[in-house]
Amino acid sequence: MPLTTSIKIAIADDHKIFRDGIKIALAPRADLKMLWEAEDGKDLLHKMTIKKPDLLLMDIRMPEIDGINAIELLRKEYEDLKIIVLSMYDDQQMISKMMEMGANAYLTKTTDPDEIYEAILTCMNEEFYFNQLVNKAVMCKLMHKKGVHRHYGSETPVNFSEKELKILQLIGEDKTTEEISKIVFLSPRTIESIRQNMKNKVGAKTIGGLIMYGMRNKIIE
Repeated sequence: MPLTTSIKIAIADDHKIFRDGIKIALAPRADLKMLWEAEDGKDLLHKMTIKKPDLLLMDIRMPEIDGINAIELLRKEYEDLKIIVLSMYDDQQMISKMMEMGANAYLTKTTDPDEIYEAILTCMNEEFYFNQLVNKAVMCKLMHKKGVHRHYGSETPVNFSEKELKILQLIGEDKTTEEISKIVFLSPRTIESIRQNMKNKVGAKTIGGLIMYGMRNKIIE
């Protein structure tokens, strides 16, 4: 669903030069509003209690409280907050860990500003931004690590309706809510309701978890 108001964003990174670079890169985007910046995890959590953004750009390696602990605390208090990890690390285990803990996207600090902007819009509209890094990490997780169900619901087979199966397949094809609504002839609000119901059925907290379930059970190729 298209956004009609400015997206309030914040950034947490212990390097001022990087924070300044991000602010300069995103400044021309009229639909973004920078609320604040934090220099470490402790500062981040404090500022969240004062003014909550719609989306947070966050590093992993920070003093006081690192990004791993910060995201765990944030997800307990701010379920609807979108979190994009911006890190120097492209390690697949770290990417999988951050996505499992509740990140909506994972980008490296070498990412082009245009892609950062695209990731922001996608996370706000469709909850997750899956790039090549994340897709590769997720696939490797599925193929090589057992026990994925601990993070993404039960292994017990779930009976989906024909409509739900179609919608799940379309989600796996990276279709937007608007695109799915046109294909299955249902309103976007109904699609969102069905999507939430499917997450509840499999015990997934996020769309990423639902996709993982679909892939694991060969519903999504």
